[in-house]
Amino acid sequence: MPPKGAPTSLRSLAGGTAPASFRASLAPLLDGNALASRSVNRPWLGAAEVEAFLTDLALRRQVAASTHSQALSALLFLYTRVLGMDLPWLQQIGHPRKPARLPVVLTPGEVAGILGELEGEHCMLAQLLYGTGLRITEALQLRVKDLDFGHGALIVRSGKGGKDRVVMLPQSLVPGLRAQLAAARQLWLADVEAEQAGVELPHALERKYPRAGQSWAWFWVFPQDHHSTDPRSGVIRRHHLYDQTFQRAFKRAVAAAGIHKPATPHTLRHSFATHLLQSGYDIRTVQELLGHADVATTMIYTHVLKLGGGAVRSPLDALAVQGAG
Repeated sequence: MPPKGAPTSLRSLAGGTAPASFRASLAPLLDGNALASRSVNRPWLGAAEVEAFLTDLALRRQVAASTHSQALSALLFLYTRVLGMDLPWLQQIGHPRKPARLPVVLTPGEVAGILGELEGEHCMLAQLLYGTGLRITEALQLRVKDLDFGHGALIVRSGKGGKDRVVMLPQSLVPGLRAQLAAARQLWLADVEAEQAGVELPHALERKYPRAGQSWAWFWVFPQDHHSTDPRSGVIRRHHLYDQTFQRAFKRAVAAAGIHKPATPHTLRHSFATHLLQSGYDIRTVQELLGHADVATTMIYTHVLKLGGGAVRSPLDALAVQGAG
């Protein structure tokens, strides 16, 4: 049985009594669904009802496979973590398969066009994504200590899957990164002088090394220009640049450059991998740089290479040549 005082319906949970992660995942999907107002404590809210809710998402709402999977994960969190109920049947409901999609890849000219429309730290960040293949969160969470100018390397800490890796530090970015660090240091000095709380540290490091967050080594490479309240601890501190801020700037740059592909900041990572393969680098090297656990994930870029200039020649082009002759 759920704990005393537990919420009585999915809608009440989504309305504010559950953790923010649950509300963000499930609340938008409850509108117009009969399951939303039913009691979560009643025994008849079982596999059939939950499956009906998920089926409704797939058939009537026609949500993407990733959204469908997110809703199921939110329900698992609700019952196991919030309500403390062990429901084996919920674990057995399968996640839908996400269809394989070819990544969007920009040409070098298109990358240059987008970079030309970006300014300041947004331009530096975009150059870093394309020049190293980092994910946007990996770039935003870089600390000063992660840049090794002496070895021309950049260290990614706790990337996807919790793994560390080393990537190249483009020499063309060294002057810009040094300027970015100089600007970041001014913000750090201001925080130190104002005795502001240090930056957030990963895992339990803040308890182990209480003053580490106030050190220059742990400061963000791309810090926000203002302070914000940490929603978990309530501490007012400086966060790194928000990904939404950069994504909006990138979207404007894509439009201004006249590019009609559905490009996002992550497209720069796809372009990085594809352009390396086009330059003759072996797929294992690219796999290491991207931090893929399985080379099969990296193989998707070989499919992109079969398009355009690297593709099989169309027989229509041969007819055109014969006609011209």
